[in-house]
Amino acid sequence: MLEAFVADPQSVRRINKAARMMVDCFKAGGKLIACGNGGSMSDSMHLCEELSGHFREDRPSLPAVAISDPAYLTCAANDYGYERVFSRFVEGMGRSGDILVAISTSGRSANVIAAAREARSRGMRIITLTGLAGTPLGELSDVDICTPASPWADRVQELHIKVIHTLIQLVEVGMGYVNN
Repeated sequence: MLEAFVADPQSVRRINKAARMMVDCFKAGGKLIACGNGGSMSDSMHLCEELSGHFREDRPSLPAVAISDPAYLTCAANDYGYERVFSRFVEGMGRSGDILVAISTSGRSANVIAAAREARSRGMRIITLTGLAGTPLGELSDVDICTPASPWADRVQELHIKVIHTLIQLVEVGMGYVNN
């Protein structure tokens, strides 16, 4: 599955485009917000902690936050419903020029789609990681990195984490923090 994914020139182009978008965002003073449910939330947290913390080399922290605070999530779900937990955060924190990384193996998670719609209304760029082509979430994105590995979410997520690590490395190189 990995060999097929990396052999596809479209996949490589999409990853490179997403990384360039992220570098441009950070260089312009913007931030990255990421979201997803379950394992995809873990992936969004992993992306953001590697960008704001440390990946391979010591370098400046990059402004990246995952929508994952349990107190916030339960507050927003209680007051607005689970479908709005991510969009409500984007409403408060997202600005034009920022990026939303929306992760959904199915590409059909209603709350992730709502976040993408909110991001679009705010002039944010949208990068999606999905496991199926032509999904409602992918259709909302500026670049959809689709890893159609399997009908099983765990196989899709195995490729998502490889994409995430590649994006981080490309961002570090693009920001001039490390050499290739």
